[in-house]
Amino acid sequence: MAFYSRAHICHCLSRLATLRIHSAVTISGNRRNTGHQFVDGVLSLAQGLLDLGIRSGDVVAISALNSDRYLECFLAVAFVGGVVAPLNYRWSFEEARFAMEMVKPVMLITDSSCSYWYPKLENDHLPSLRWHVFMDSLSDVVSIVLFSALTTEMLKKPALKSLSFNYAWAPEGAVLICFTSGTTGRPKGVTISHSALIIQSLAKIAIVGYDEDDVYLHTAPLCHIGGLSSALTMLMVGGCHIFIPKFDAKLALEAIKQHHVTSLITVPAIMVDLVSIIRMKMTWKVTESVKKILNGGGGLSNGLIEDAIKFFPRAKILSAYGMTETCSSLTFMTLYDPTCASSRQALQEFVEIKSSSFHLPEGVCVGKPAPHVELKICFDSSDHVGRILTRGPHIMLRYWDQISSRPSDSPDEGWLDTGDIGSIDDYGNIWLIGRTNNRIKSGGENVYPEEVETVLSQHPGVTGSVVVGLPDVRLTEMVVACIRIKDNWQWADNSPVHPTEKKELVLSSETLRHHCREKNLTGFKIPKLFTLWRKPFPLTSTGKLRRYQVQREVLSHLHSLPSNL
Repeated sequence: MAFYSRAHICHCLSRLATLRIHSAVTISGNRRNTGHQFVDGVLSLAQGLLDLGIRSGDVVAISALNSDRYLECFLAVAFVGGVVAPLNYRWSFEEARFAMEMVKPVMLITDSSCSYWYPKLENDHLPSLRWHVFMDSLSDVVSIVLFSALTTEMLKKPALKSLSFNYAWAPEGAVLICFTSGTTGRPKGVTISHSALIIQSLAKIAIVGYDEDDVYLHTAPLCHIGGLSSALTMLMVGGCHIFIPKFDAKLALEAIKQHHVTSLITVPAIMVDLVSIIRMKMTWKVTESVKKILNGGGGLSNGLIEDAIKFFPRAKILSAYGMTETCSSLTFMTLYDPTCASSRQALQEFVEIKSSSFHLPEGVCVGKPAPHVELKICFDSSDHVGRILTRGPHIMLRYWDQISSRPSDSPDEGWLDTGDIGSIDDYGNIWLIGRTNNRIKSGGENVYPEEVETVLSQHPGVTGSVVVGLPDVRLTEMVVACIRIKDNWQWADNSPVHPTEKKELVLSSETLRHHCREKNLTGFKIPKLFTLWRKPFPLTSTGKLRRYQVQREVLSHLHSLPSNL
C-alpha cells in the first residue's frame, strides 16, 4: 500500500464527531455547528458530490470568502478523492480564468463575492466545467445570470452508513492545488498532498502548541496556504473555528471579545491594523484571551513586536518562514513567551551577538527548521551565503502542469530551491539575506516586478519603468514604480493640469493607477508610490538592469519624491 493511502485530511472527522459531538466547532455569523452537525454536513455534501458524478482525481475550484461553508466544501471534495483548487477572491476575472484553464476544474463553487466576474464566465464558458455551485442560497444570488444553478444545500444527501469514513484519494495522494505567482506574475498551481498537509499540521501543533481548547479566529484567507494549513491544524486538534468573511481589524477585535479567541495568525499588515485599532480605542484588555499568535508573510519590526507584546500580554508570539511550495512553514522562531519573562531580552541579545560575531551581511533570522524539514545552503561561490534548499515530506508534489521528475544523477535530487538566499549559523538558525527572483512581498501577497512593468509599458506616455519593493512597517514591502516618460508628456503630480492643456499628454500617479486597473492588474500589485525617473536606468555591461541600485537610490531620495500615499 502506498504511503499516501495512509494519510487523509478527513481523518479529523472521527475526532470531531466524538470529542466535539455537542460542542461548537464552527461559528460563522449567526451559524453555529457542533462537531456532530459539521461532520454530518461534510458527509451529506460528499454523498451529494458522489451522486452528481464527482470522482477521484476531479478538480473542484472554490472562489469564496472565509466561512464554515468553505471548510465544509473543502473537506467534502477531499473526502470523495477530489482535488481542491482555491481561487483568490481578490483576482480579476482574467486571472481566475487563467487559473481554471490551467487546472481544468469540473466544478466551480462560489459565493456572492464572485458576482462581479461570474457573469463573464457564463458568457465565456470553460469546456471542463460541468457544474456551477453556490454556497449561498439562490435568493442571495438572484442578480447573477444563472443556468443549471445548484447550491450546496441542494446537493446534500443523507450519507450512507458505508460512506461514514470510506475515504477516497486522488492520484499521487494529491488534495490541493494552491496558487502562487510565477516569475512572470502568472499564477502557478502548487500540487500538495494529504501527507504534506498533515505533516505541516503536526509541526504547528508541536511548536505553536495548538490544542482542543483553542478558539481560532480565521484572519487569513483560505485560498492561501498559511490560512488553509492553520485551519486544517485546528481541525486535527478539534478546536473551535471563528469565521469573519475577510480580515477587518474592527471585526476581528469584536470577534476576539465576543468568542474569547485564543489563537490567530497574522502577517505584518494584519498586526499593524490590529495594533492601530487597539491603540486608538484603548481597548486592549479584550485581547487578554489570546494565547497564541503565529506571524508569517514577512518579519515583524522591533516596534511592532513591542506593541504586540503590550497589547497581547498573555500570547506566545512566533514567526514563521515558508512558502506555498513547501506547504507553509519551514522554520519557526519564538519572539515572545509570557511564561519566560526573559525571552524577548534573550532574543535581542542573541541577535546582537550573532551579528557581531559572525560578520554576516544584513539579514533576518527566521529561526530553526520544523522537525520534519531538512534545509541546506547551496554555495555558488566560496562565500558562506548561498541558495536555501529544502527536502522532506512537506514539499509539493509538483506544479500542476509540470511533470515531477529529476535526473537520477542530479546532485540536488529531492531538494527544492526556495528561491531565497541566506545562511545557517552554528545554532541551526536560518538567516535570510535576499531573494533570487526579485519577488516583492507586499501585505502577504507575492508581487513580481516584471508583470507590473509590462503593464506600465503599455501606457503610451511611458518609455520605461522599474518596479521595486521598499521596506514598509505595515505591508513588509511597498510596491514602488520608477517611471520614465516621453519627451512631449508632462508629469502632473506636483502641478495641477489646466483645462486648456491636452490631458492625453499628461501623466500622474492616479492616471497610471487607473491604467493598471484598466489592464486588470490586481489591486495589491498596483504601485502605492510612483516617482519620475529622469535619467537612464542603471545597467550592467551586458545590458541587464541593476534593480538593487534603483532601489537604493529611491530609498536615499524618498523624502523628496512625489507621493500620493
